[in-house]
Amino acid sequence: MTTTKAISGHCLCGAIKIKVAAVNTNFGACHCDMCRRWVGGPYLAMDCGTDVSFEGEENIGVYDSSDWAERGFCKQCGSNLFYRLKQNQQYMMPPGLFEPIADMTFDHQVFIEEKPAYYDFANKTQNMTGEECFAAFAPKD
Repeated sequence: MTTTKAISGHCLCGAIKIKVAAVNTNFGACHCDMCRRWVGGPYLAMDCGTDVSFEGEENIGVYDSSDWAERGFCKQCGSNLFYRLKQNQQYMMPPGLFEPIADMTFDHQVFIEEKPAYYDFANKTQNMTGEECFAAFAPKD
């Protein structure tokens, strides 16, 4: 995991302020149906770990999107805030919520088999199918 110092950011309207203790500077894209419907395209996200805090939490709405994850958004402006794994409260967050971070690397794509043919990224990335993603990252019983 490549990390940088703590970062901070906010939603579009500023009602929610975000602090992340350490962020993975490698980020990826998810092409699953749910993410594409949620953001209108591929979901770009970086691993922000579990040490994330919010100011203005009363403005956060949470959608329980699956047995393993939930999605957060600003109730005021609609900004997509996070995809959070329920088991360990690990946050995946869009890089665009934060000021540009030096040395970020777009290095992976998940649910590549669900990516529509109408867009492609030029970057060379590690590509995983949904099945491969669940095998690698799904909680083990």
